[in-house]
Amino acid sequence: MFYLQLRNELWKLFGKKRTYIGFFMFLFAQNVIALVFRFTQASRPMQRMLEMSGHLAEPFISVLTIATIMLVPAAAFLLPLYVALVGGDLVAKEAEDGTLRMILSRPVSRFRLLVVKWVAGCIFSLLLVLALGVFGLAFSRLYFPWGGMFVWLPEHGIFSVFEAQTGLVRYVAGHLMLVTEAASIMCLALLFSCFNVKPAAATILALSLIFVSFIMEHIPYFRDYQNWFFTYHLHLWQFMFADKIPWWRIGQSLSLLVGFNATFLAIGMASFHIRDIKS
Repeated sequence: MFYLQLRNELWKLFGKKRTYIGFFMFLFAQNVIALVFRFTQASRPMQRMLEMSGHLAEPFISVLTIATIMLVPAAAFLLPLYVALVGGDLVAKEAEDGTLRMILSRPVSRFRLLVVKWVAGCIFSLLLVLALGVFGLAFSRLYFPWGGMFVWLPEHGIFSVFEAQTGLVRYVAGHLMLVTEAASIMCLALLFSCFNVKPAAATILALSLIFVSFIMEHIPYFRDYQNWFFTYHLHLWQFMFADKIPWWRIGQSLSLLVGFNATFLAIGMASFHIRDIKS
């Protein structure tokens, strides 16, 4: 029964035109980034930094470097927006369309229904991130040769140079860690979707909370309380590109993200359980 419900939820997610429109927007952005670095002087700063650090620049202006650069705008802007939009629809859209009332008219556990939607959202997040990783490599390979990886992420003081094989492993690990960001934002949007609000309102509420959390964590007065801000733990994928991966920091953030997600899901379930579905 659970498998059938999960299959139906995934069918609904992947059966919407909006899903593919959003995905093609990601692909368009990736292609634009690759074209900019191929046909402009955008790679000049990277070349200077590599040469100043004692490396030859040419072997590192490569597929892996450009594909990793594509991750930055995707993780910072496009992914939160798209995932929050999808997560905000999971319950609120069906309530708005009246289909949720029909589903709950049958002997269906609200708890199991919400768990199914949460699992479907996590699977969607996983497949989205992995697809972006594959297409990022594909678009980069159209314009750049295979070679080593250069990563510069100044926010966390990351300046790393890897050989191709190690770089590919770090690239895959970074995307797997990025799934935690996508799934966490999905869970937050699902929380607001369980309230008696429109789908757009659920998405806006989720994005607003993310924005406020991001601003507050960068205010010097709140530096001592950064661990308690949700967005502070959404950058784990960047640590996979550090020379020495700070596993203690990753473990701490993953533990707190599990707590955040469990809280979001518990509040959402409580709200969904007492909610009166009238339409």
